[in-house]
Amino acid sequence: MQNIRNIAIIAHVDHGKTTLVDKIIHASKIFRENQQFDDLILDNNDLERERGITILSKNVSVRYKDHKINIIDTPGHADFGGEVERVLKMADGVILLVDAFEGPMPQTRFVLGKALNLGLTPIVVVNKVDKPNCRPDEVHEAVFDLMFNLDATEEQLEFQTLYGSAKQNWMGPDWQNPTDSILPLLDAIIEHIPAPKIDEGSLQMQITSLDYSSFVGRIAIGRVKRGTITENAQLTLCKADGVFKKVRVKELHVFEGLGKNKVSEVHAGDICAVTGIEDFEIGDTIAALENPEPLPRIAIDEPTMNMLFTINNSPFFGKEGKFVTSRHIRDRLMKEMEKNLALRVESTDSEDKFIVYGRGILHLSVLIETMRREGYELQVGQPQVIFKEIDGVQCEPIETLVVDVPEETAGKVIELATQRKGELLIMEPKGDLQHLEFKIPSRGLIGLRNNVLTATQGEAIMNHRFSAYEPFKGNIPGRINGSLISMEGGQCTAYAIDKLQDRGVFFIEPGDDLYTGQVIGEHSRDNDLVVNVQKGKKLTNMRASGSDDNTRIAPPKRFSLEEAMEYIQKDEYLEITPKSIRMRKIYLDENERARMAKKDS
Repeated sequence: MQNIRNIAIIAHVDHGKTTLVDKIIHASKIFRENQQFDDLILDNNDLERERGITILSKNVSVRYKDHKINIIDTPGHADFGGEVERVLKMADGVILLVDAFEGPMPQTRFVLGKALNLGLTPIVVVNKVDKPNCRPDEVHEAVFDLMFNLDATEEQLEFQTLYGSAKQNWMGPDWQNPTDSILPLLDAIIEHIPAPKIDEGSLQMQITSLDYSSFVGRIAIGRVKRGTITENAQLTLCKADGVFKKVRVKELHVFEGLGKNKVSEVHAGDICAVTGIEDFEIGDTIAALENPEPLPRIAIDEPTMNMLFTINNSPFFGKEGKFVTSRHIRDRLMKEMEKNLALRVESTDSEDKFIVYGRGILHLSVLIETMRREGYELQVGQPQVIFKEIDGVQCEPIETLVVDVPEETAGKVIELATQRKGELLIMEPKGDLQHLEFKIPSRGLIGLRNNVLTATQGEAIMNHRFSAYEPFKGNIPGRINGSLISMEGGQCTAYAIDKLQDRGVFFIEPGDDLYTGQVIGEHSRDNDLVVNVQKGKKLTNMRASGSDDNTRIAPPKRFSLEEAMEYIQKDEYLEITPKSIRMRKIYLDENERARMAKKDS
């Protein structure tokens, strides 16, 4: 029974977690010799592969030297912190993966803090030591300092450190002498990570994540804390409001390799999936039928941002999407709330508008992108930061922002951040780069990434992490330029765009279908301008040397979904369909816009 090790892999975005799990899976010979497989085996969702980030935590297990090692791959991005907090409850130890050049990052700090508070044993892996400019020894020191600052215990501070390169498939105790395999890491897990601590007493299992199957419905996943759970057993489900409910277990599965194996019973210490239990929520406890004892519930950090979701009511409504009504959108958001703990949805006084609360722009944009790919059509408003009143003072969320930039552009980044009420806390060289740390309001981060990347020719590496609520910091200047708005509907012409190029930058190409009130470009001044881009050239049968010049049009500016969400103003919506993302004014008619602006002022 003691041959189980439960381990979570935590790291910052892009430090190589999923690649490391791939190599562990290969090393343990789960695949047959002739079996085909891709890289990033665990990032199996299209969005995760495209963005190169892990969004949902995954469970796999490998067998090594008569031990079963349950591995939980966790997201590294701050917006998915809700995922990480719960899955750490299933682990007895963590592998902290840090990049040999970048060292510990702000999000590493957040997850590591949670892991140390839960008393988990860490193993530090300094990855990517084959990178130029890497500094493994300094990074090792930095990790020790970080753990010390996070109040780690003496035992936690005596952590085992391994160096290596997951990509090159080796790990070892000395970075200057590469080994030939990743097995030293598996040996270290068995040696240093404790076996699950088994408490005496009746059954307790906390549901920490869930899966869904169209055949059996919702599947509860968690770790059996004590006792034994058996198939067809009558048990109690302890819910949030102190309600106890009788339930029956239909089937039990344990994680084996990349899949699940059906078993008749699961003992304390192992991670399992339970089917047949209806109406549970994450954080509920499955306990014995007699004298059930619930475990303390998991506290999840509050959301810091909200956005208005509404049905698409533009003139192009229903042309590209399959699910377009408010009922479709409501059902989809409710379904998402079951899985996505850090998300909250509130109805408004209007039937077709919903306010969706999330952890940040990326958290919300992943939801929107997933809905869009499933065939939903919707509109969203400008992201808003959630203010709170604490002791009678209006407070707003403040984040820690970390930027690594080439030295010559550091000044521009500091200027951009301080304009948005950022305070520079640390400025130090890190290899060839300058390492900057700021304290900045969440409001100031909206739209900041675009400006920083433009100012640094795309060379800045930016990361941020929610730190606390602090008193309101005052007004932050928004976007300075106004919008170019289409005057009429129909296809735009090259001739018209060519004649209007000195007015600003366009987001459209000749031949695109437009409607009245659509935002088609950025004005070179601070006010909105309505323009006619449908106007064609008057054709005559006369030839003239001056008027027959070819049109020369600058290529349109294209936005990703997050960039568009950060770009729109208060009086604009983002129209999202499976095929396109358009910006538009909330009030399409020019006279109505003027009337509403007067009303607001």
